[in-house]
Amino acid sequence: MDATHRTPRRRFSMLRDFLDNASSGGIVLMAAAAAAILMANSPAADLYFGVLKSYLGPLSVLHWINDLLMALFFLLVGLEIKREVLQGQLSRWSRRILPGVGALGGMVVPALIYVAFNAGDPQTLRGWAIPTATDIAFALGVLSLLGSRIPSSLKVFLTALAIIDDLGAVLIIALFYTSDISLPALAAAAALVAVLTALNRFRVHVLWPYLLIGAGLWVSVLLSGVHATIAGVVLALTIPCGPAPEQEDAPDSPLHRLEHGLHHWVVFLIIPIFGFANAGVRLIGLDMSVLWDHLTLGVALGLVAGKAIGVFGAVMLAIRFGLTDMPMGAGRLQMLGIALLCGIGFTMSLFIGMLAFADNELLQQEVKIGILAGSLVAGLGGWLLLRFAPRRIPPPRNG
Repeated sequence: MDATHRTPRRRFSMLRDFLDNASSGGIVLMAAAAAAILMANSPAADLYFGVLKSYLGPLSVLHWINDLLMALFFLLVGLEIKREVLQGQLSRWSRRILPGVGALGGMVVPALIYVAFNAGDPQTLRGWAIPTATDIAFALGVLSLLGSRIPSSLKVFLTALAIIDDLGAVLIIALFYTSDISLPALAAAAALVAVLTALNRFRVHVLWPYLLIGAGLWVSVLLSGVHATIAGVVLALTIPCGPAPEQEDAPDSPLHRLEHGLHHWVVFLIIPIFGFANAGVRLIGLDMSVLWDHLTLGVALGLVAGKAIGVFGAVMLAIRFGLTDMPMGAGRLQMLGIALLCGIGFTMSLFIGMLAFADNELLQQEVKIGILAGSLVAGLGGWLLLRFAPRRIPPPRNG
């Protein structure tokens, strides 16, 4: 009797361990991206693209994915940013300096490289922000393959940098990738934000009023011309992070409950759906000159060279001038490997690319090729460097 139940229990335990592993989302996302490329280059390609372009009510399937489902992704991003700033790795300035400096360098240098390749083309110049983002799921997925070779301090550094990077991407989308603004819809959104803020100030710790008003906020932002996903971040910032009066610990706060409830749905369903819907690129019959186009090269080299130079250079300068120290147990080559992994810019880079060239499928294809090529090279290069970089042995403690 026990033998018959041993295998199902073991399988359930393996599944639970996989779902609880922070890097597992990267594996699922890789599979979704690979499936999209296969579909886009198979006899089912017309079905694949046809379904994405078909309309359900006022929006196409692709727009529902990119506007509604990704708003839930941005809601989770906002919750993580707020938690880390108030209670986590970014709660003190001493912890923010190194990942903050690295994230800043990792956004500025890739953008400059992209601009250098596209300065003569006003149409493609709009995509300057594409290589500035880091995909934390992919990066942690690659890092997990290295096991104990990587000091935990570097994993914390990469996670904190990616969170700050996400905040930068959110600000870029809000400021630079909006369409014509509708003042009445924007005023309605502002009113709803005021109500959400009031709920927070009056210490309302029941989640459903926030979510109900958040749904109205999403509609208002969608109609306002600001990209609808920003509603997710704004909603997240109004969710209470501290305990309710009758609670004793912050883990029971509305923010933690909502973050915990969203995490698996976003990582294992929403992000893979987004990857499957947006990573499909036709490679059959591809004109090879596309690989050397200034747009493709700007994206790919921005991710690979820009992130490596920007993150590593900024971190080394901060350490050189005494602003902060190298993460414990980490060496320079390992830090360079982490900087290369930051060039994996899949999810957010694709998202910004679709916003930048929403009405030009040819440019979207070039963006996808650049992102896929750059992310592949950055991921492989980072893994090889971290795999063979000598491990730094911390000095022994006195006594």
